[in-house]
Amino acid sequence: MTGRGRARARGRARSVQQAPPGQPPPAAARPAAPRPAAPSEPPPLQPEPQLVGRGRQRGPPAVERPPAEVLQLSAGFQEVSIGERGGRRRDFLDIGVNTRETIEHVKASKTGASGSQIQLVTNHIKLLSRPQWILYQYHVDFNPPMESRRIRSSLLNQLSETIGKIQAFDGTVLFLPKRFNKVLELISETQDKVKVRVTITLTNELPPSSPTCFQFYNIIFRRLLRMMEMKQIGRNNYSPKDGTLINEHKINIWPGFSTSILQYETSIMLSIDISHKVMREQTALQFMDSYGLGRTPDFQDVIFKELVGLIVLTKFNNRTYRVDEIAWNMTPLSTFRKSDGTEISFAKYYKAVSLTDKMRNDFRVMRDLAVYTRLAPEQRERQLSRFLKRIHTEANVQKELRDWGLNFDTKLLNFSGRVAPPEKILQRDRSADYNPQFADWSRELRGQVLISAQNLNNWLLIYPRRNYDAANSLIQNLSKITQQMGMRMNKAITIEIEDSLGGYLQALKHNVSDRTEMVVCILSSISKTKYDAIKKYLCVDHPVPSQCVVARTLGKPQTVMSVCTKIALQMNCKLGGELWSVEIPMDKLMIIGIDIYHDTLAGKKSIAGFVASMNKEMTRWFSRCVVQEQKQEIVDGLKVCMQAALHAWFKANKSLPLRILIYRDGVGDGQLKTLVNYEVPQFVDCIRSAHKDYDPKLTVVVVKKRINARFFAVQGGRLQNPPPGTIVDTEVTRPEWYDFFIVSQSVRQGTVSPTHYNVVFDTGNLKPDHMQRLTYKLCHQYFNWPGVIRVPAPCQYAHKLAFLVGQSIHREPHTNLAGRLYYL
Repeated sequence: MTGRGRARARGRARSVQQAPPGQPPPAAARPAAPRPAAPSEPPPLQPEPQLVGRGRQRGPPAVERPPAEVLQLSAGFQEVSIGERGGRRRDFLDIGVNTRETIEHVKASKTGASGSQIQLVTNHIKLLSRPQWILYQYHVDFNPPMESRRIRSSLLNQLSETIGKIQAFDGTVLFLPKRFNKVLELISETQDKVKVRVTITLTNELPPSSPTCFQFYNIIFRRLLRMMEMKQIGRNNYSPKDGTLINEHKINIWPGFSTSILQYETSIMLSIDISHKVMREQTALQFMDSYGLGRTPDFQDVIFKELVGLIVLTKFNNRTYRVDEIAWNMTPLSTFRKSDGTEISFAKYYKAVSLTDKMRNDFRVMRDLAVYTRLAPEQRERQLSRFLKRIHTEANVQKELRDWGLNFDTKLLNFSGRVAPPEKILQRDRSADYNPQFADWSRELRGQVLISAQNLNNWLLIYPRRNYDAANSLIQNLSKITQQMGMRMNKAITIEIEDSLGGYLQALKHNVSDRTEMVVCILSSISKTKYDAIKKYLCVDHPVPSQCVVARTLGKPQTVMSVCTKIALQMNCKLGGELWSVEIPMDKLMIIGIDIYHDTLAGKKSIAGFVASMNKEMTRWFSRCVVQEQKQEIVDGLKVCMQAALHAWFKANKSLPLRILIYRDGVGDGQLKTLVNYEVPQFVDCIRSAHKDYDPKLTVVVVKKRINARFFAVQGGRLQNPPPGTIVDTEVTRPEWYDFFIVSQSVRQGTVSPTHYNVVFDTGNLKPDHMQRLTYKLCHQYFNWPGVIRVPAPCQYAHKLAFLVGQSIHREPHTNLAGRLYYL
């Protein structure tokens, strides 16, 4: 996938946020006048098409604040103070959700004991000292309202003689080490000599043990990063002055860091990881002009395809946006409705906030840089250590820390982890003898070793006329490979067509029958339009497992056999075949994987992929999909999936499962409380209603991949990636959760990423050892990759299903396919 495609896929998978008050609102809320992400130049006199970025904005969303009329004295978690600022505080939205206290068997200890010890270094730094005085939290209002956070901070700084210089302010919430009266009203002044009434209201007294103090610690640390001339973009901070300019590609790579300070198992720690941003040295206007701005008849279509889905940055406020559409019928003189109900043109709006000059050439196309993940452990550790040294040597940074009574350790945390023993890969009559260090058994799949090879009697091969050679090569190689696998394959019914969307659809409609077991389509090139149409027809209209192959992958003699082997394995899985398994010690155990995908193209719908195991070996899977409007609770549809899965299990096993283990992926930051309070009880009720007196043991585990934690193994005096099966359940876990990390996969380049597991509900009473080992076993069971993957197989299957529906089908697939892995 191209960089643009990855950015588009990432952007579409994220939920849309509301614009801040006073800023042009999202186009969806205002069809007649969409909001631009930011003009690339000052509004010209003549009309000019405007770019609209109504999608993702990383900034404070509009939030109605409750009146702070009553002083709250509490050492606990103040939910509104942490959750009200949106994206920048997503790390803190799950603070206060204590699930461990409800799980009796891990209250005393949640650590395992099996496996061998390994010495690890992690990207966490201990906070050695913190203030011992009470911190006071205030809410700050400005009259008239000030939309710019920079202006609000400037107005407050003018009052430092009254409120003190030692303060932390994030635009709305103010932390001070001193107590004022309940309401303090002061007057400040803008650069234009406009008088502003600043009302500071005391809302909370926070002793050092309060979880809300973590918000304060992070505000302070962001201030330290600003002192080090770093710029905040989204959740991370970057250093433009240290950027690397690559002129031939017109890009600038900004180095940076992602940071957060939280309470971990035994101490408060700073988590820090390396991040990069790639900036195109090209504004959106220049980008459009390079494609012949208005000079070619298909210009609008070309620009739409190139820009929609990209992430852009407005450097005047360091905010990022996703371009969702382009309003060609609008100009800077077009108007939009502000939050106070008044109408204003885009030109007047930006002139009023004095940003016109600063915004010139600032609307820049950008994307995340994936290359930083390829930094080797020693390289990553060196960069982190250099940054840590800089924190301890810059005088102004140290003074700020001393003023607040904060002191960080000078080195990364060193501690012990465990490595689980390697798993046996069970094949037809043997176990695969593979190298556990690389966690890959692709070579061991050769020959008649598959647990179950499905015969293929009636199948179609559709190909464009110009790809006859590719079709012939595929047939010949599949014939050899399937014979070696023990899979009997009859000769295909070949259909030659014109290379067009209509050609494929006509061939499908005229040739697919109830006897057809598989359809293979060769595409002359990567074409999303053709792929989507084929998959929609064969998943919804006439349900038949299908396989799409790009012709050029069959054109290299040195790789064609490995490509065809992969195709044959996928075809076997889609027909119901089983490739391998691992030892699962428990009987009557159903494993469920759930993942969520947000489909912004099909009316902003949410798609939930639901996959459930049907046998002890975890080789047969039942799948369903839920497609719902964004405002609907996705769990309502998952109840239907759960009932269907239990029915399918009973049909296959003549009984109901005694244990159900749910791996819930796709849970965003801040959604944990909703999942615990709403989804889990719904699952419990749904399962118990399946049959009278049915009460199986239930475990729900939240799976998170997008985490900043990194672990390095200390081996022979050097830092290396920890081996597959490394388990971490101490030091960097959270005391209020029953959680652990597993490094399951192996990477040949860069630093391996662990996966975080949080058991939020558990009546199964599995020992921590057993939960960790079972989770690691399931990472071996994904049939689309002959090796260990990063998440349990049901999670990856659910992701593949939800992604297929969200990207290509946009409707619930036919239930006739529910027992097949047709989405691989």
